[in-house]
Amino acid sequence: MVPKPFDAGARSFLLLAPSRRAVPSGYEMVDSDPSRHQRLMAEMQRLRGRIYLEDGAIAPDQLSGSRHQLEVDEGSWHLLIVDSDERVRGCARYREYPNTASYGRLTVARSALARCRDHGLRLKKSVNAELELARRLNLPYVELGGWALDSSIRGTLDALRMAMSTYALSQSLGGGVGVSTVTQRHSSSSILRRLGGRVFECDGDELPPYYDPEYRCGMEVLKFYSWSPNPRYKDRVVTMKHSLRRTPVVCAGGLRPAWQPPAPRQLALPVAGPS
Repeated sequence: MVPKPFDAGARSFLLLAPSRRAVPSGYEMVDSDPSRHQRLMAEMQRLRGRIYLEDGAIAPDQLSGSRHQLEVDEGSWHLLIVDSDERVRGCARYREYPNTASYGRLTVARSALARCRDHGLRLKKSVNAELELARRLNLPYVELGGWALDSSIRGTLDALRMAMSTYALSQSLGGGVGVSTVTQRHSSSSILRRLGGRVFECDGDELPPYYDPEYRCGMEVLKFYSWSPNPRYKDRVVTMKHSLRRTPVVCAGGLRPAWQPPAPRQLALPVAGPS
C-alpha cells in the first residue's frame, strides 16, 4: 500500500528546499517559486519569534520586526507543519555541511557548552570525532535546529511526527551524521533521545546538560545517525520517508547545488542507537 502524506485534520507537512537542484529525484510535488518560499520562510520565522518570545528564550530586541531571523536559515531545508490556509504551525531546520567543514564553522561551536571552561574542549573533540565518521562514510554533517510548535499542537502527536520526520528527511536526502543543541523545554530533548538521539561522550564520559544564558533555559547537545533511529520507530520512519516523496516541496530561487559526497564506497554503517 502506498503511504499517504501526513494529514492530521487540516494540518500537513510542507518542505522548504534551499534550491531546486537540492531536491532528490522522486519527489512528486516540487514548486520552484521564490516568492512563495520567501513568504513561508517569513511566516516560519514569525512563528519561531512568537514561540521563543513566549517561552522567554529571546528578548524582543532579538527580533527583526516580529521575525526570528538567523543566517543559517538561508541555504537550509525547513520541515513545516501548515494548516489548510498554509499558515505555519510548526517548524524544524535541517542544515547540511560538507564533512570537510571545520568545527568552528558549525553553530554548535558557538553554544554555551562550547564556551564552557570545563567542557568546551571535550565538546570540540567529540564533534570532531563525528566529523571524521562522516568523512569515512562519505556523508554530510548535519545540524538540526529551529524547533518550534504552536501551542495548539504542542503535546499532540505532531511533535513526535516532526521529530521522526527529521530522520525520514535525512534518509531521503541520502543520509547524514548529525548534531543538535536541544532545549529541555516542552520535553524536546527527551523526545529526541527517545527517538534515537544520543548524548555526546568524551573519553567515556557523557557531556552534561547545560544552561544557555542566550536562550535562558537548560539545553543538551545530542547526536544522531540517519540510519539508526530507535528500533521501536524504525518502521514508522521508513513509512514517513516514502510519504515525504508526496509532500509539497517549495524551492528557493537559483540553482546552487546541494553538497554532493565523493563517489560512494562500500562501507558497513556502524550499528548505533538505543533499543
